[in-house]
Amino acid sequence: MTSDPRPIDAVAPLRISFVGGGTDFPHWYREHGGAVLSATIDHAVRVRLTPRDDREVIVRSLDLDELVRYHLDEQPVYDGVMDLAKAAIERVGVPTGLELQIASEAPPGSGLGGSSALVTAVVAALAMLDDRTIDAHELAAISYAIEREDLGISGGWQDQYAAAFGGLNLLEFGEQGVAVTPVAVGAETRRTLERNLLLCYTGYVRRHVGLIDRQIAFSREGREDTRLGLKQLQEMAYVMRDALEAGDPDTVGRMLRSAFEAKRLMNPHIAEDNPIEAMLGAAQEAGAAGGKICGAGGGGYLLVYADPDVQPAVRRGLERLGGQMAPMRLHPDGVRAYRADAIWAPFR
Repeated sequence: MTSDPRPIDAVAPLRISFVGGGTDFPHWYREHGGAVLSATIDHAVRVRLTPRDDREVIVRSLDLDELVRYHLDEQPVYDGVMDLAKAAIERVGVPTGLELQIASEAPPGSGLGGSSALVTAVVAALAMLDDRTIDAHELAAISYAIEREDLGISGGWQDQYAAAFGGLNLLEFGEQGVAVTPVAVGAETRRTLERNLLLCYTGYVRRHVGLIDRQIAFSREGREDTRLGLKQLQEMAYVMRDALEAGDPDTVGRMLRSAFEAKRLMNPHIAEDNPIEAMLGAAQEAGAAGGKICGAGGGGYLLVYADPDVQPAVRRGLERLGGQMAPMRLHPDGVRAYRADAIWAPFR
């Protein structure tokens, strides 16, 4: 029986990626290096872990209305239902049975790093349950291993590092590891970003990993446009970082469209069978400086930069095409877990 039956609540932030997604894949950065500019936001995945006094595991998704249960002495079955949570429990290990309730403020496949945030939140809750100390790099590596190795889900590293560290960061990837460098932005620059950035749900989600697998195949095959797109995305991460640190967020806003074009060059299928291009076009026709898709494409959320005086027109243009606006602010913290008055966080 567990010594402390009180529940643990863990919260991991979602993220927006300004540029660089795709360069965080091992097949690319091991040879060329990689760089992503991203920021965590005030949308999150929330997990409540309640210890049990037996060996049963119960996992419930409040969003998807799914429930699984199994015995700790049996191997979990990976059947597409709550596999991320099951794999996290299996890798980290637990001293007792438990119940997990999971709620996400974005649907799966939305491009905001929700899968990695879910895994990171579960790992944090399990670490607090077992009174285990983890640094942020180790936490990101554990979350990566659960998704990419244990479950074989294609993808890169940026989402795990965003959820573990939090904040506005330049993430650099290489053979020697990952460097996380906070972007030094002034208070006025941060306020301008929050005032001018709009988050819009397209109404579509990426329902399979085919886009990511295709991108990886293009790169390994030496497709020239894919390599050129990846190179441009990597270079833009530094240009955008420099603009933010120079107090020039408008340059970042204008470059969002270039980031989208480079991403499409990398993988021309990201905007097929969905309204992404039409929505970005409508936003710019209404006065937006730029915009891009979040995540791998195929749907999810758009990140749009527009001055406040044109935002009503931009919102109307997006909503006419089925877009759903999502209020958003930047969020400085990575994952946290709470039990009564105690707080668990990865150390740096």
